[in-house]
Amino acid sequence: MTEALTAERVLEAAEDTLRRFGPGKTTVVDVARALGVSHGSVYRHFPNKAALRDAVAERWLERVNARLWPLTTADGSATERLRSWLEQLSTTKRLMAREDPELFATYHALATDSRDVIRVHLDTLAGMLARIISDGVSQGEFEVEDPHRAARAVLTATTRFHNPAHAAEWEEPGLDADFEEVWALLLLGLASGRR
Repeated sequence: MTEALTAERVLEAAEDTLRRFGPGKTTVVDVARALGVSHGSVYRHFPNKAALRDAVAERWLERVNARLWPLTTADGSATERLRSWLEQLSTTKRLMAREDPELFATYHALATDSRDVIRVHLDTLAGMLARIISDGVSQGEFEVEDPHRAARAVLTATTRFHNPAHAAEWEEPGLDADFEEVWALLLLGLASGRR
């Protein structure tokens, strides 16, 4: 009995195929061949190659989000949670790049081409940060009028530590010291946001 073809199986096959051929050479036919089905069967789950690529990028970014969600509502002060969240985001991306650089580059290329997927991902990250910052305001740790704008500013200020466009810098010896400097400035800004 043949296993039913699901979107999840198609995505797994697409990841394996991307790992072998890269984003520029992978086709829907390659994915179908890896599954032992016709390319029409793949199109039943994803209407075109762009939709499949978007789904692969979204799946990858969701793996990043899954590690961050628990920190968004964890116990502890908002300051501690914010720091842990930023460190986890940075560490997750750096580990992905270090452990499988070819696949990381592939996902970065896919995500870069999937602007809507990236927008949703950044909105999700900003939403998580806004939750932490709002808690900090409620607890008297932060003085921020608009937690959502502050969240966007935090993401922008820390781009070097988590955006794949900066992956070549992630092994530089001074990166952790640079993070400490940015962290200190963020705390000053969050604590004096109404001045």
